Amino acid sequence: MPIVLIADDEPNIRRMVGALLSGEGYEVAETASGVEAVARVKEGEPDVALVDLMMPGELDGMATLGRLRDVAPDLPVIMMSGRAGLADAVKATKLGAFNFLEKPLTPEGVLLAVSSALELRQTRRVARALRAELGFGGQMVGKSEAMNTVRQMIARVAPSDARVLITGESGTGKELVASAIHDASPRREKPFVRVNCAAIPRDLVESEMFGHERGAFTGATQTRIGRFELAHRGTLFLDEVGDLGPDAQAKLLRAIEAKEIQRVGGNRIIRTDVRIISATNHDLQRAVRAGTFREDLYFRLQVIPLAIPPLRERGDDIFELVEHFSEQFLQRSGQAKPRWRSDALQLLRDYPWPGNVRELANIVERLAILHPGAEITGQKVEDVLIVDRDEEEPVTTPTRAQARVGAESAAHGPVSLADKLDSFERTVIARALAEASGNVADAARRLQTDRPNLYRRMKRLGINVTRV
Repeated sequence: MPIVLIADDEPNIRRMVGALLSGEGYEVAETASGVEAVARVKEGEPDVALVDLMMPGELDGMATLGRLRDVAPDLPVIMMSGRAGLADAVKATKLGAFNFLEKPLTPEGVLLAVSSALELRQTRRVARALRAELGFGGQMVGKSEAMNTVRQMIARVAPSDARVLITGESGTGKELVASAIHDASPRREKPFVRVNCAAIPRDLVESEMFGHERGAFTGATQTRIGRFELAHRGTLFLDEVGDLGPDAQAKLLRAIEAKEIQRVGGNRIIRTDVRIISATNHDLQRAVRAGTFREDLYFRLQVIPLAIPPLRERGDDIFELVEHFSEQFLQRSGQAKPRWRSDALQLLRDYPWPGNVRELANIVERLAILHPGAEITGQKVEDVLIVDRDEEEPVTTPTRAQARVGAESAAHGPVSLADKLDSFERTVIARALAEASGNVADAARRLQTDRPNLYRRMKRLGINVTRV
């Protein structure tokens, strides 16, 4: 039975509206002040809230609306008032009110508003479930200091329309952060549209971003709506923006500055209202210095920089993530979750995770499939990690400098974390190059990166492709 909260200081209004809704099968909760309304929502979130605009006390209607948006972002709030003007209605809508009813209330108006709000509520639940199933449900796991910093940054930047540039290694969850920013923003009810810039062929970037008219080019058999139009009044997430070519960068810059686009083959100017969030695992500052990324576009995108920490810097978050991914496996498969012994968890905690959270999710799922409902020991984890390491044995002779580092490490004690990570990265790249028969472009595709980035890493690590 849907629950409707009525917050109004007039007892007659609460009684009449409550009787109307009860007669239609709703469960009704009543409060006489904004403070009480917020407290009731914290105790147990209703499905819809009806809030009077002119309530006396510490929180008036507008303040109550703002607090409710903070404590229950998905709760549809219907404002009511008999003395409000157009400015009040506009302000309430901007603050996130679902509807605005003028007093005296009519039974038809109240029932229509409540039923529409319930439909919205259900739509949000379905959308959230679908997004979680697709892998970007907005839930960030972990209580480490690094993740708390990310959450605080999201809370600060989400209410604005500022463009955000999310940086971090592959697999750290940049899309999850972008989705969380959108979900906490005033645009949360509008589309969240993702573009994988690395996956678009260069000659189709303009069509993908801005759309095209029928007959604009060979194969354009019908009009296509571009991503900018699809994201109108919502958020456009440009993933792997560092992989855009020079022509695409110029067109993107113009679209951002002018806030308007033009479909390929069309002559009509289309105004767009889009918030841009972009992400990359490249060093764009270095790309700007190298001349491969436009400096003006870089500054347009990075109004707010947001760096995502790699998993190896998140400490005990790994334990929570293991439980989270185990629970996801249970929900997807219906099989019992494995039980993780402390030695197994410690091995996962100590592993460097070059693939970050994505790699951890794969390892947890692999072990859950191989040992459903069983106890996961340290040996079982070691077996999986050893298999991965065996598959990544070096296939190139170390340089003299590398051999010298190895000899000095053996002579002087443990190797530093940076040296261990470099060694691991060197192994992964060498293996990819061997599988690609020395073809750097093919190896870059296997490693899901671009060729210039792979060349830079090879140069830094002293890898000579002719030796692979």
